[in-house]
Formats: sequence, C-alpha cells, structure tokens
Amino acid sequence: MRFDLYTIAYWISPNSRVLDLGCGSGELLNYLQEEKEVSGTGIEANEDKVAEGIISGVNIIQGDIHREIGDYLDDSFDYVILSQTLQQVLKPAMLIHEMLRVGKRGIVSFPNYSHYKNRLFFFFRGRAPISKELPFEWFDTPNIRVIPLKDFRHFCSLFGFDIIREIAISTYHQEEQGKEVRFFPNLLASYGIFMLGQKNDK
Repeated sequence: MRFDLYTIAYWISPNSRVLDLGCGSGELLNYLQEEKEVSGTGIEANEDKVAEGIISGVNIIQGDIHREIGDYLDDSFDYVILSQTLQQVLKPAMLIHEMLRVGKRGIVSFPNYSHYKNRLFFFFRGRAPISKELPFEWFDTPNIRVIPLKDFRHFCSLFGFDIIREIAISTYHQEEQGKEVRFFPNLLASYGIFMLGQKNDK
C-alpha cells in the first residue's frame, strides 16, 4: 500500500466507522477492515475500480462523491477521508463542510505543488511543472487546482476548519516507502496530510 495511505491508516482508531471518498478500488478500506476492524464504506466514480473493490470484500458505492455524501445523516462516521482527490474537486469548501457534517473528523491529503522540484521545473523550463505526483500536461489534466501546503492552511483558516493534526511527507507517487518532513515542509514535502474538525470542536 502507498506510504501516504499507511500514514492515514495510522491515524484511524480501531473499530471506527470510516467513509472514503474517491476510494479507488478500496485498498485503504480493505487494509483498515483487516488490521483495525473498521466499518468502512467507499464512494468511487470509476465502475471498474468499484467492481475490483467489491470483489476484494470492500463496501463501495458507485457514484459522484458530491451527490452521494448528501445522503448520509450527521455524524454517521468517525472519519471521512479524501485522499489525493482535493485537487480535482470543484467546490472544496462545500465538500469539506459536508465531510465534517457526516463525520467527526475529516482527513485530507494532496500533492504539494510548492515542492522544490516543481519550482525548479518552472524556473528553468518556464513551463507548467510535470512530476510523478502531478503527471499531466496542462491541457489533459483532471486536476482543476494546485495546492501548496501554506495555501491549504490559509484556506482552512478562511472557512473555519480546525487543523487537528498534520504531517508533511516525502514519497514518490504509488511508493510504499517514505518519510516525514519536519523542516521546510512547504519546500521539501511531496504530500501533505491534514486531519480536520470544525472550529471549537476538539
């Protein structure tokens, strides 16, 4: 399993109720079910990935995360996860509000656009950066926004999302190995992972 998913899994308490938005084939949920006995549900748009996850024993709903999350009651889950999907979300503040409505905590991860390799790529080539974490040309990317770690913290402050916990990590896309970045994370980390709550809700 990817290093960033292991990091998220470490934050999840045993026997929790978990909703994973954009869960793919349910790799994280499958791990959490086996290792932490969570009650997990995933939402995924890709039919092939949904079928793969169901075959492996994961409960996955095929559909759009923006619409499907609205069907859940308040506090239906302990954690709602949005892993490496935020950069493709049309209305991120609205979705995170929904995550924190249906879940006690939200966990969000995304590629750090201000990573030094992206900065060097733009500085020396004068073109939109392409990396393993963001491997698309500007004209065919599914990503509609780019997110530096500093900007995400500012976004949380603006919209009243309390950052309960955060970690910056350095790992290549899809790699199982990685490490925490403690110094200059906005420059040196390839991904950020944040646990969120509503303001004044500890």
